[in-house]
Amino acid sequence: MHTPVLLAESLEHLAIQPAGVYLDATCGLGGHTRAIAMRLTTGVVLACDRDAESLELARMNTADCTSRIRFRKTLFSELGEALAAEGIAQLDGLLADLGSSRYQLTSRERGFSFAAAGPLDMRHDRTQQLTAADIVNYESEQQIADLIYKLGEERGSRRIARAIVRARPITTTDQLAKLIEGVVPRTGKLHPATKAFMALRIATNRELEELDALLEALPRLVKPGGRAVVITFMSLEDRKVKHAFQAMAREGRAISLTKHVIQPAEEEVRNNPAARSAKLRAVEMQENGAGALR
Repeated sequence: MHTPVLLAESLEHLAIQPAGVYLDATCGLGGHTRAIAMRLTTGVVLACDRDAESLELARMNTADCTSRIRFRKTLFSELGEALAAEGIAQLDGLLADLGSSRYQLTSRERGFSFAAAGPLDMRHDRTQQLTAADIVNYESEQQIADLIYKLGEERGSRRIARAIVRARPITTTDQLAKLIEGVVPRTGKLHPATKAFMALRIATNRELEELDALLEALPRLVKPGGRAVVITFMSLEDRKVKHAFQAMAREGRAISLTKHVIQPAEEEVRNNPAARSAKLRAVEMQENGAGALR
């Protein structure tokens, strides 16, 4: 059963209006989408994701309220076009949960996890050409070291990159994980390959660039008085959201609704360990935003 992270907190900060228009920018398996739709009467929620397979599962998981949901495969950088295609000028609320879906993480053929052997894929959208294997096998040692250091904040990035280049070709998740385990000592509870795998996933899907596009578009996507809620799981993402929301507040384009970042209660973490590193930030957009979509 799919358990959406920080669900009560997300709904509270979205302040759902029964006739409102909402966007779940990261539909995943549909947990947040369904919760929003169940609170609507004449309103609608646009459920977007770049992963067509997750969207199909979301359709099944929201079968009891699909009359209030419109599904659309799209990137963050394409949300303006998606809203226009649906005839939506601006939103009453937007939610983006930046975590990978449980389906992606538990499907060995998707190659996101080193918990089981699978192809070194990591694409959110399997129609795109670039895979994690392409980065590992064809980028230079310096490029690999840089992306693992910058995107994974992994201090052993140079040792990992050197080992990768020497071991090429690398085609499976377990092959890469064992290689990294051999050159990076285990510290604490994290597997030595955790940060490098995260960095490769971010690079493969251009996740930070897409997040930048979402944050830049918020004043156009969400109407004055509307809410934007973003849930992050990595410090790189959280810093981007924090700084973007602070800038909007300074410029008078938004009011912060979360003076301090919101994290899951101990009970939620016990019931859903995947929520452990989640952080929620929210803003309410103001009149002197960037205006409606054109």
